[in-house]
Amino acid sequence: MTSDTDTLERLSTAYQQSMPADLREAKSFGWYLDEVTADPKIARNAHQRVADMFDHYGTTYDDERGVVEYHLASLDPLNDGENTFYGRVVHQAIHEFVNKVKSGSRRLGPERRIKLLLGPVGSGKSHFDRQLRRYFEDYTLTEDGRMYTFRWTNLCDVIRDQDPSDDVVRSPMNQDPLVLLPIEQRRDVIDAMNDGLDAPYTIQNEQALDPESEFYMDRLLAHYEDDLQAVLENHVEIVRFVADENKRQGLETFEPKDKKNQDETELTGDVNYSKIAVYGESDPRAFDYSGAFCNANRGIFSGEELLKLQREFLYDFLHATQEQTIKPKNNPRIDIDQVIVGRTNMPEYKDKKGDEKMEAFNDRTKRIDFPYVLSYEDEARIYEKMLENADVPDIHVEPHTLEMAGLFGVLTRVEEPDSDRVDLLSKAKAYNGEIDEATDVDVKKLREEADQTAEIGEGMVGISPRFIGDEIAEAIMDSKHRDREYLSPLTVFSFFEENLEHHGSIPEAEFERYYRYLERVREEYRERAIEDVRNALAYDVEEIQRQGEKYMDHVMAHIDDATIEDELTGREQEPDETFLRAVEEELDIPSDRKDDFRQEVSNWVSRRAREGEAFDPTDNERLRRALERKLWEDKKHNINFSALVSAGEIDDEERSAWIDALVEQGYSKNGAKEVLEFAGAEVARSEIEEQ
Repeated sequence: MTSDTDTLERLSTAYQQSMPADLREAKSFGWYLDEVTADPKIARNAHQRVADMFDHYGTTYDDERGVVEYHLASLDPLNDGENTFYGRVVHQAIHEFVNKVKSGSRRLGPERRIKLLLGPVGSGKSHFDRQLRRYFEDYTLTEDGRMYTFRWTNLCDVIRDQDPSDDVVRSPMNQDPLVLLPIEQRRDVIDAMNDGLDAPYTIQNEQALDPESEFYMDRLLAHYEDDLQAVLENHVEIVRFVADENKRQGLETFEPKDKKNQDETELTGDVNYSKIAVYGESDPRAFDYSGAFCNANRGIFSGEELLKLQREFLYDFLHATQEQTIKPKNNPRIDIDQVIVGRTNMPEYKDKKGDEKMEAFNDRTKRIDFPYVLSYEDEARIYEKMLENADVPDIHVEPHTLEMAGLFGVLTRVEEPDSDRVDLLSKAKAYNGEIDEATDVDVKKLREEADQTAEIGEGMVGISPRFIGDEIAEAIMDSKHRDREYLSPLTVFSFFEENLEHHGSIPEAEFERYYRYLERVREEYRERAIEDVRNALAYDVEEIQRQGEKYMDHVMAHIDDATIEDELTGREQEPDETFLRAVEEELDIPSDRKDDFRQEVSNWVSRRAREGEAFDPTDNERLRRALERKLWEDKKHNINFSALVSAGEIDDEERSAWIDALVEQGYSKNGAKEVLEFAGAEVARSEIEEQ
């Protein structure tokens, strides 16, 4: 019992510490004036607060790409990295979104526009939108993100027809308390605030009180003979305002309903019929501020599948964006302050973009393309995170499984290159950072060409990560049913092939092309599997080091036009061109490019020497690969290839050693057997063909 009590006490203490100390305190208006004078950021508008929120959780600047990675997306500190975003193009989209918000914070125009996240299904735009709202909730709980609103009190003391249940009324739009000051006096206060503001923007607030608050202010000023101080001291309390999506405070997600039953009151609010009998139909106290724009005030309005709304219904967004007001039925206009975010998929965007009657709406949107990931290793990290976040059965994911799944997805999204030098697979590898310095591949140029040929932008079509993730999940469960404790690329490929035509988001016209891409991925995996088996059968660190040193000695002699001492005779001789070419040909380096490669490796060794690093050929990816393949060529004639695909017991000492070597590379024992049989058969076949 004591233990339970201690646990409850700790939980209670942790909760109390997570809440603002002044969450339930009521302050005076005079206190608020002192606070905003000392810390003007308290009175920021929605764009300014959201802009600062992104910086609050940390940033990292990628100098090479010129992109800021915001930690709330790249690291997800609130959730220990559970909801991180991967991929160059995704962080570029987020960077562009934040830039528009920051421009809006400086009143450069985007504050009067809808930030429209455009992308294919499953690209992560909804995930980012949800992350944005979650972090805004947390930010408003912090000292840096705090904001306040007000409530009217003791109204029945002055207003005779006030319903006793409405003696205390919170600002229905959760407005900043500064709106209680008449505009001239408010400007004087704000000017003084901006003198002490350390920010790239200035504080501005020209809003009018909402109609209900305006009603109370007029009645109270009349009662106190325009003594504003008496009104504010006797009838206004300042309270902390915290964004909460569940309570529809400062955050609102608006979802399209039945097209035939759309009603603008869902956005702007409606008459409060329970109050009509008390106040009368035209009384501002009889209005219900429950519309989505009302709920989102001072925070974020999120429009899900925004362009699925009827054209007439979208007209309400025109005033909400350009004029920053809403005009409900039977109520005066209402000023609003919010970041309006919309999300839409490609078909709806194309439909509305071609509609001339939507010109005004389209002009009030800032499109942010949210494409699929185009780096297959980043794509693999998405699936890896999916498995980490799930209750995955005890199953071993074999090497290359997630990467090859990611490569298949990327091939369906990348535009075919308009070049004889680069095929689609090479382009996908280049996007992944696998650029062979000996080849003339300009990734920037590839991206520019793709953006010109793509209908909207590269990565805006293709197979969704959801499809791939679903098939990985199915493959895992199938492996468990068949008592296979491992998941291999071959199993995942089978599920892709079986279910490609059953997925509703994949157009029938693309089936043939996607099957062709799947075969290319199979071939890529075949090469990688063979490489792993080669390493298992012939890898020798000491021999690679020795061969690497020999290669560099002969390269330096070649570059310096010098001789080199023969290892056996001790005599000076010319560099061994046959040996040099035997290494270089393993990378398919043509004879006319050999000097470029040798100079490249020589420069790398020189840089390492200047930095005090000893020569290690395995630290150079291309040289390591060449030496490994050369070693394989030297040793393969002594390998019993028939043992690779043997169906007998594993007691064979040689075969067991190969399996152990593959396990060291990350394979499970059974997964090692499978790759031996698969790649071993391929190697054996190629050896037979060469004989």
